[in-house]
Amino acid sequence: MAKRPQPPTLGDLAPDGHDVAADPHLVYATLRAKGPVHRVLVPESGEAWLVVTRDAARAALTDPRLRNDIRHSSSWHDDGGHAIGRNMLQADPPQHTRLRRLVAGHFTPGRITALRPRIEAIVTDLLAALPHHGAVDLVSAYALPLPVTVICDLLGIPASDRAAFHTWSNALVMPENPERATSAATELATYLAELIEHRRRTPDSDLLSILAATATATATATATATAATATATAATATATAATETETGDAPPTREELLGMTFLLLVAGHETTVNLISGTLHALLTHPDQLDLLRAEPELTGAAIEESLRHNSPVHATAFRFAAEPLDIAGTHIPAGDAVLISLAAASRDPLHFPDPDRFDIRRAPNSHLGFGHGLHHCLGAPLARAEATTALRQLLHERPTLAFATDPATLTWRTSTLLRGLTALPVRVG
Repeated sequence: MAKRPQPPTLGDLAPDGHDVAADPHLVYATLRAKGPVHRVLVPESGEAWLVVTRDAARAALTDPRLRNDIRHSSSWHDDGGHAIGRNMLQADPPQHTRLRRLVAGHFTPGRITALRPRIEAIVTDLLAALPHHGAVDLVSAYALPLPVTVICDLLGIPASDRAAFHTWSNALVMPENPERATSAATELATYLAELIEHRRRTPDSDLLSILAATATATATATATATAATATATAATATATAATETETGDAPPTREELLGMTFLLLVAGHETTVNLISGTLHALLTHPDQLDLLRAEPELTGAAIEESLRHNSPVHATAFRFAAEPLDIAGTHIPAGDAVLISLAAASRDPLHFPDPDRFDIRRAPNSHLGFGHGLHHCLGAPLARAEATTALRQLLHERPTLAFATDPATLTWRTSTLLRGLTALPVRVG
């Protein structure tokens, strides 16, 4: 069989001199005009089928033949032994269902409503620390510390360790090179394993302590079952009963707990940093919409939704892999091939969003895919919305003269396969 020619990268498809990191949507529009699915080369990851229209994206996001488990990839050999990668984002039912259910109750709208006073208090403290005059970087001084503090509070990460945690996280989701990403994964995995063990021995009221306790129950029950070889049947029944949660699901193994903690920490702040800073950027570059929001602050939630559509902080899904040959919108996908679903491209599909490149906080309906769709729809969506709306509303109220402190054309964007966000957002606050 003849080898397929190497496909282009998104950069290869851009006009000469066009910065794809600063504006990928020109390339996405060109691809959408040619069809819903295209073969591309993803730097550092390999070849994949890129889905760019909303209808095709929604269909792919719910197709059970597309799996998140990398073992369905034709190029998979081993996982390198990194348990940090074994999490519900990279799992399929029934494992995904069980893992998600272990933590879903902690991210319900009701739980998030109860968290709002804490979120508001953090925002108030951050605003008090901002200068009243001059320039400040709203990414490092505002958009970053809010979600980092919230998710670390939830999980029980000591305040003294949070700066190091963000450095590791950033090296993983926006890697400068493969070597730094690998070392960051090792360092973060070691840190989390030690913290989990500490929470197991000295539990608190945080989510990590709750999960560590269930993992401990699993280990204890398994040891009991192994020792009771003389009464194997009875011991197995006892172990099964002892290790099931109230929902009937087996608690996480130590390995799964490590992966779960990693995912919640990283996904719990990286995306929200990009959402807050990206929304502020959109408003500052669309002064008519900023004026409208200042006049009608009740549109804050709608502004966040339009930001999720217009400048998706989660740029694409994690890679999915064809467990068997299939078609996506008329394109044949061989078994084992990787598929990348562009939430950013789908959310600017002109067939569903009139004048899609316009930032319009009154847009309705606004059925964007900013938080994904289907089984892997973002678990933390209610938390991200609560943090972003609180941050935006209070900032515009406290700093009514907010303006760029630099030419917005000089701003730089961090990009990866999954995420996209500003490196800094310098503004004048007074």
